[in-house]
Amino acid sequence: MIIYHNKIKPDKIPTGIKIEICSNIPVGRGLGSSATCIVAGVVAANILSESNLDKKEILKIATEIEGHPDNIAPALFGNMIISIYEDNEVYFDIVDIPDELSFCAIIPDFELSTSLARSVLPKEIPHKDGVYNIGRVSLLISSLMNKNFELIKIACQDKLHQIYRFPLIENYNDIVSKLYDLESLCVFLSGAGPTIMSIIKDDDYAFVDSMKSFLLELNNNYEIKKLKCDKHGTKINKV
Repeated sequence: MIIYHNKIKPDKIPTGIKIEICSNIPVGRGLGSSATCIVAGVVAANILSESNLDKKEILKIATEIEGHPDNIAPALFGNMIISIYEDNEVYFDIVDIPDELSFCAIIPDFELSTSLARSVLPKEIPHKDGVYNIGRVSLLISSLMNKNFELIKIACQDKLHQIYRFPLIENYNDIVSKLYDLESLCVFLSGAGPTIMSIIKDDDYAFVDSMKSFLLELNNNYEIKKLKCDKHGTKINKV
């Protein structure tokens, strides 16, 4: 494989640089912290070297470093991104997330290693499980685009990874049951976990306080963050 970033020969190689990283993305929680660091590094290198790469070129470089575009693409472009990586090329499209929706992340104080989360997955899946997931991901895209929010719960059902990873997360079933009691539109693992993500109506103002009270009753400590989808992706602030 020809590594794309090795073909870039910038005229300017900056030296004597001090880098300070300020991130509010917890590490090891399935929230894409590694991808954001990679994107930040490639974008910074592009600016400092005056290479003048566009976002699609940065996407390709960052994907080669990460190994897949799943988290790289949304970090760069914002919104919901559908992406695949084939023959060293990234193909992607953007789905605009409706403003009426918010995302609530239930973030535990314990990590779940990627290697452990991957080790519990089966080497092969039944054909019917593949068909099951293809149908639901298609329904998820259409329900978001058409704002048919009542379909999101069905669309987020999964048979490929979540059922194998649930046992790794203490109190998972209790948390999910409570989220649905509070009228979450859907619940799913963020990445490989252990963060549990819930989609709610943006005007559901009582949800966070009610969930906070419930989480205090559990053995582990949890942080809950109500988030809006970033529609713009990576921004550059020069001072």
